[in-house]
Amino acid sequence: MTSTSRPGPLAPPRHLWLISLLLALIGWGCSAARHALLQSNAYDLGLFDQWAWLLSQGLAPISSMEEVHLLADHGAWVFYLTGGLYAMTPSVHWLLASQALALSLTAIPIWMLAAQARLPRRLCWLACLLWWLQPVVFNSNLFDFHPEVWVMPAFALILWAERAKRAWLWLTLLLILLGCRDGLVLITIGLALELACQRRWRWSASAALVSAGWLLMLSRWLYPWLRGGEGPKAAGRMFGHLNGGLDQILTSIDWSGGLSYLVLLALPCGLLWRRRSLPVLVIALPLVLVNLLSASPSYRTLIHHYSLPLAVVAVTAAIDGLAEAAEHRHRLGGRRRALVLGWALLCWLSLAKPWFFAGPYLQRWSLRVDSSAAIGQIRTNANVLTTSYLAPHLSTRERIAFPKKSFNEALGESNWDTLLLNPSDPGWGSSAKVQRRLINQAHHNGWHCQSWDSGLELCRSPAATPPLPPGNGSAHSRRGAPTD
Repeated sequence: MTSTSRPGPLAPPRHLWLISLLLALIGWGCSAARHALLQSNAYDLGLFDQWAWLLSQGLAPISSMEEVHLLADHGAWVFYLTGGLYAMTPSVHWLLASQALALSLTAIPIWMLAAQARLPRRLCWLACLLWWLQPVVFNSNLFDFHPEVWVMPAFALILWAERAKRAWLWLTLLLILLGCRDGLVLITIGLALELACQRRWRWSASAALVSAGWLLMLSRWLYPWLRGGEGPKAAGRMFGHLNGGLDQILTSIDWSGGLSYLVLLALPCGLLWRRRSLPVLVIALPLVLVNLLSASPSYRTLIHHYSLPLAVVAVTAAIDGLAEAAEHRHRLGGRRRALVLGWALLCWLSLAKPWFFAGPYLQRWSLRVDSSAAIGQIRTNANVLTTSYLAPHLSTRERIAFPKKSFNEALGESNWDTLLLNPSDPGWGSSAKVQRRLINQAHHNGWHCQSWDSGLELCRSPAATPPLPPGNGSAHSRRGAPTD
């Protein structure tokens, strides 16, 4: 391929940076609104918020919700950087804002990839728009927080560095990628496969060795050391159903759900894929295969973060398809570009979840005032049992958890001194029965309890705090009395 008659690569324009920052603010506003509407959860926003706070206090980052060390969760050593941010001001918005910023700024290396493919400026903009309109990008921004989102710009830049043959930059970014989640090793394995398909054997071997070394370090040393000899737990949860013969494995696969998942992945950008797109699509194979085989259907949706790296692959494949079309003088005229954008927007409206703000996210609207009043009365050093959706609002402390359906601890035999529960809306992973039993125990033990008409109830042990002031409005304050 000659390039003497074609313009050189276009640097990302200032307007792209400004638009990316504006979209980051919008994304942060959406995730902050979801959080304020009590739709975030202990898993995973509360979990990571507590880890960040523990790091900022110089404490061991061991979650009281799972009794697991930060590095024993997904080997995310990059998350240690949040300790410095939380040392300045402990706030869950560090996580929400950084997630929105990373997702929006991924458009910068996407532009670089398009410019590297010698696409004209208008098609570089089209590639960025295709990224921003990926449904899984918007949905991942809303779905609490996950540190692998931070490295989506790095993943796109890895593809750029690979094509530019910038070996040291490529290798450094690979290590950072793996440092945000152990599951991203599936992407580095995919990169090794892609490079092998291109017969770039040294690069392929490097990606394979990095992947294998990371997996061995985690499974043979780090996880057993931090988990008392246990290895990775995710594999058992995801693939425990695949423990029979080939016939049982084939019958246990969700074939219809898997086919729908593959179609949804391809819908926004698949029309632009061409033969040149095939090598980069190979990168997706390991992650797609794991998602298809997983026991949990959440791995096969565009709602969660599990498919987010596939969006980078899909847009890069579209860039390669546009480059091939340009070489064959199949220009994408203004009308066809409008059709491509219109189709991407239609997919976004159908598969992204902005309409949740007009429905499901408003279900706890009436609970906001009561929960704010209750949270304001809880000491920062209290050991709190609460609902999963209130946990992220109370997770900057050493002891925070939500009572799962299997919770059977007696309050008198545990170190929990504060309950903030709502049996009428127990939240994810809990039940009204478990929460009512705990509240009854608090009454029986003489804890000071305060309830609201919304069903929310705050109980604190006498030894932990002086009596609560009388409630205002619809709140009712009382001493617990023995109950049957």
